[in-house]
Parts: sequence; C-alpha cells; structure tokens
Amino acid sequence: MVGGLATLLHGYARLTADVDLAVDLAPEEVTKMIRALVAKGFRPQIPVSAEAFADPAVREEWLQEKHMRAFSLVDPANPMRVIDLLLEPEVPFEGRLARSQEAFVGKAKVRIASLDDLIALKRHAGRPQDLVDVEQLDAIRRKIGDR
Repeated sequence: MVGGLATLLHGYARLTADVDLAVDLAPEEVTKMIRALVAKGFRPQIPVSAEAFADPAVREEWLQEKHMRAFSLVDPANPMRVIDLLLEPEVPFEGRLARSQEAFVGKAKVRIASLDDLIALKRHAGRPQDLVDVEQLDAIRRKIGDR
C-alpha cells in the first residue's frame, strides 16, 4: 500500500478518498490481483477490461499516450471505494516489498511502503498534495531518527 492511506499509517493524519497500491507488475501477479478485485465487485473507471492492466504493452501505451499514472477501479455499489493501481512505480517492487512494513487497517493486516520508499514515490508523483506529504513524512523520519 502506498499513497494517502500509507501516509496516514506512518503518522501524518490527512484525508484520502482512495487506496493506492503498487503491485508486482509481472503479468501473472497482476492477473491474480485484478481477478481478486473484480471478484469483490471492482470495475475500471475507464471503458476498458480490467484484465488490460495485466498487459505491459497496454500499460506503456497508457503511460505514454494518456499520461496515466494509475489505473482506477471503483466499486459501483459504493463509488467512494476506489483502488488506484500504480502503472509505473518509481521504486522497484522487489526492494519495496522487502522494506515494507506490516500495519493493520481495522482487522486486516496490510503491507505499507517503508517511510523512505513512500517519500520517494511521493516525490516522483510531484503533485502539490504529495509534496506536502513529503514534508510531513520527512519530519516524521527526522523525529524517528532522533529517538
């Protein structure tokens, strides 16, 4: 897990409306993730098949031609439930997974990006809210380092 929810779990309280995931982009792994999300009722926000996300050539086309950074899936029964899958995370999956931490969201155990990886991902995104998050996460990192 990356994005606003991971930022919150690292200690910076802010609002977020979606769940951002940086998943293993190997086609077979993406296919498993997409099938699980579709089984839970999630559907793409754009008019494509959910399985298209598993194709590296399609993701590259979305990046280059559409300037997409995330593939959004929404639950039609509850449009406030949105999951964004990053198309091209700045930090490679294997290292990110090895450095990730376990956290609880309610009763569910999830993996969140390490503080350093989350900062790198947010710097790469570069949107105004991400840059505010970077400042806050840097402050948290300094505070942890002082202990």
